[in-house]
Amino acid sequence: MSVKIAALVGSLRAGSHNRQLAEAAVKVAPEGVEVVIVEGLADVPFYNEDIDVEGAAPAAAVALRTAAADADAFLFFSPEYNGTIPAVLKNAIDWLSRPYGAGALSGKPVAVVGTAYGQFGGVWAQDEARKAAGIAGAKVLEEAKLSVPGSVVRFAETHPVDDEEVTGQLVTVLEQVAAAVAAPAAA
Repeated sequence: MSVKIAALVGSLRAGSHNRQLAEAAVKVAPEGVEVVIVEGLADVPFYNEDIDVEGAAPAAAVALRTAAADADAFLFFSPEYNGTIPAVLKNAIDWLSRPYGAGALSGKPVAVVGTAYGQFGGVWAQDEARKAAGIAGAKVLEEAKLSVPGSVVRFAETHPVDDEEVTGQLVTVLEQVAAAVAAPAAA
């Protein structure tokens, strides 16, 4: 069984360490697991029910929902902005939570990982992302975690894919997500 994981990156910065962490996930994905980075989050307008009209929703939001519908599971990469989740990631969750009760996240496994400059690696933001995804209907994998502290120093001269400790933990998270996709089929 092949598992397709949609990666949503909560940082838009060109040199984002979370984007690099997502790139590492693409490269180290175990056999049978495909990680696809969802592009275009910067183009998705802030969620507004007035513009979320069937057949007339913004193209960027439709593209996000299409990418999400094609995925078996999700991996969110979240930095920490002022102690919480970045707006771009929260906005993506909001769009994917609709229509209420039948959004693209409904019942699908979601894990949240990330890196941040601080000493805890963005755990507050990651906890907030888990909370929002769960309320949106996702099956949040509470045990699948990776918080890499000190990103500015740790990744100053190395890409996360070249950090053996980080890639080992990332592979573990990917295996946990893939197992959660397979679990309902085994039941």
